[in-house]
Amino acid sequence: MIDLYYWTTPNGHKISIFLEEAGLPYRIVPVNIGAGEQFQPDFLRIAPNNRIPAIVDHAPQGGGEPISLFESGAILLYLADKCGRFIPRDLRGRNEVLQWLFWQMGGLGPMAGQNHHFSQYAPEKLPYAIDRYVRETARLYRVLDTLLADGREYIAGEYSIADMACYPWIVPHQRQQQNLDDFPSLMRWFERVAARPATMRAYALAESINTAPSVTEASRAILFGQDGKSRVG
Repeated sequence: MIDLYYWTTPNGHKISIFLEEAGLPYRIVPVNIGAGEQFQPDFLRIAPNNRIPAIVDHAPQGGGEPISLFESGAILLYLADKCGRFIPRDLRGRNEVLQWLFWQMGGLGPMAGQNHHFSQYAPEKLPYAIDRYVRETARLYRVLDTLLADGREYIAGEYSIADMACYPWIVPHQRQQQNLDDFPSLMRWFERVAARPATMRAYALAESINTAPSVTEASRAILFGQDGKSRVG
């Protein structure tokens, strides 16, 4: 059994998609980030960066004590290695997947996240910041569109954790001020991943867990007001 500490964000969706694809038994432990539950001591023992997702694997390979992990990319890689699925075993194939996984972790996710913040949540609309991150998001979309233009169905050829990592960050493309019609190869990939039964199950699960907006006036200080002096537990 795997405990998935989860909220309905793109990074959270990555892990629920994997678990649904792999058919691993898991239990959702909701962590309402708008209510500050990510700062609870029990959660911080698992995820000291006070961010979801995190997991506890109660049956790790080789036995022994449960293993806990935070950071969505590390979790995807751990689960893929545990299952022997969604990442190739050969050297070239494995590293093809890994480079796109890290591309998402270091590029698409952070840049689209800043896009969301300045376009949707910042109390003061800063044209320079909005333009900066909308343009960078578009550049990253173009990188992925160019990759997929060679006719491959998925990012690394076969469906993998690279696709699971990238897809949830493309779902809010309209909020990122991106038009998928401008990226036809990316759009075909997006529709292909969206149609997978595991993807649909993961997003249906999200709708059953979070029925209210994550960011409200009450939650804004919790989500965006932390700094080096903030208490984390």
